[in-house]
Amino acid sequence: MRLSNATLGDVPASIRVPGYDRSALTPGIVHIGLGNFHRAHQAWYLHRLMDQGLCHDWAIVGAGVRPNDAAQREKLLAQDCLTTLIELDPTGSSAEVVGSMIDYLPVEDGNGALIRQMADPAIRIVSLTVTEGGYYVDPATGGFDADHADIKADAADPTRPRTAFGAMVAALKQRRDAGTRPFTAQSCDNLQGNGAILRQTVVSLARLSDPILADWIDGNCTFPNSMVDCIVPATGPKELALARALGLDDAVPVTHENFRQWVIEDDFCAGRPDWDRAGAVFSDRVHDYETMKIRMLNAGHQVIANPGEILSVETISACMDHPLIGAFFRRIEREEIAPHVMPVPNMTPNAYVDLIDRRFSNPAIVDTTRRVAFDGSSRHSGFILPIIRDALATGTPVDGLALVEALWARMCEGTREDGSAIAANDPFWDDLVIAAKAAKHRPRAWLEQKRFYGDLASEPRFADAFDRWLTAIWSDGAEATLAAYLGDGTRPA
Repeated sequence: MRLSNATLGDVPASIRVPGYDRSALTPGIVHIGLGNFHRAHQAWYLHRLMDQGLCHDWAIVGAGVRPNDAAQREKLLAQDCLTTLIELDPTGSSAEVVGSMIDYLPVEDGNGALIRQMADPAIRIVSLTVTEGGYYVDPATGGFDADHADIKADAADPTRPRTAFGAMVAALKQRRDAGTRPFTAQSCDNLQGNGAILRQTVVSLARLSDPILADWIDGNCTFPNSMVDCIVPATGPKELALARALGLDDAVPVTHENFRQWVIEDDFCAGRPDWDRAGAVFSDRVHDYETMKIRMLNAGHQVIANPGEILSVETISACMDHPLIGAFFRRIEREEIAPHVMPVPNMTPNAYVDLIDRRFSNPAIVDTTRRVAFDGSSRHSGFILPIIRDALATGTPVDGLALVEALWARMCEGTREDGSAIAANDPFWDDLVIAAKAAKHRPRAWLEQKRFYGDLASEPRFADAFDRWLTAIWSDGAEATLAAYLGDGTRPA
């Protein structure tokens, strides 16, 4: 049965469907980046509020700025922007159809349709999931990357922007000129201080072409920080088959784990849905929540994904089942990451390690090692390297974290230990491969990539450990090196 508004009444009774009149929904949110995560997370919270008879004037209009977003738009519009969510649990699965999204804007040069929609006073929130690396941040300094070609193009012609941020600036200019209040700009990506980073990007971009507008945005828009958490694998043939097995022909179903968390700073200049009524948490301690999640879960993903790729372990649950990789994860988390994380209400760092262990080990979630290892340049810069800097500043151990970085360098050489090729998996892949091949013979060459590591190459406690671990990986192999670390925690001689 093809999923659509017309067929909702025929969906099998075991599948939860919207209990509200979708034809009566009106837009309140534009969301840029309609990937699986948004549809399993933010869209679900709003959908559950709508099921309670709330927030029917907050429906989502989807948008994208990349050419390949057009294919996603076509698929979603063909099924009236409905999405089947399939929850995967080792004890069984369940499914529901989410209906909180009502339209998907055309993907076009200059982003005219997106600008017009965001300029509409009915839109009170513009939210984004554009990946950790999509905010034009210099990974070495954390500052705005004003030299990027996309940014230079948007600054030169702000009326026809290439980027989502340029489109936001153009829409905010229209709202200011019309005397309309600004919208809240809400990042839902895995970034420490994601709202502050979004503010930096939008305001800095505006300042390049219109400093007065930049000041207006900075003084009137709000950019709430948030922490988002739900493991959502990519959709492939298996996921499509799962939907068909439920009796639904959904071109873009989403599978997800049986866990969600959304912690939000309550800073919305134009109102907001009461997401807390659907299980979200409004808190003034977002930083502590996001530090725990980013440093332990997101960094933990990188701890296991790189050795998994090197050793041809295809899924995250299989990595956790691997006797060396799983043990490596647990030791790094408890000894080198947890000391740099504060407890949050009802959760200590060590209890969080146990929670992540169970979630990563869920065999029903077929989350590929390759997906988790994607964009390591952003993820190591954002998740791992800040912990290393804190450890160096406080005198806590860094040997295991140095091994994590050595494993990433080995992976970026582009081959697995079985001789198979690792396909390009990072926006900077070509440069990473060059550095990784040089580091095979001179390990410090990897750390000399200043745009990622800054001055860490000159920190002997970290750099010397990195040198020795990478030398050991190339001479003895990843498994023997992991075993050496797990044996007594010391570096190889």
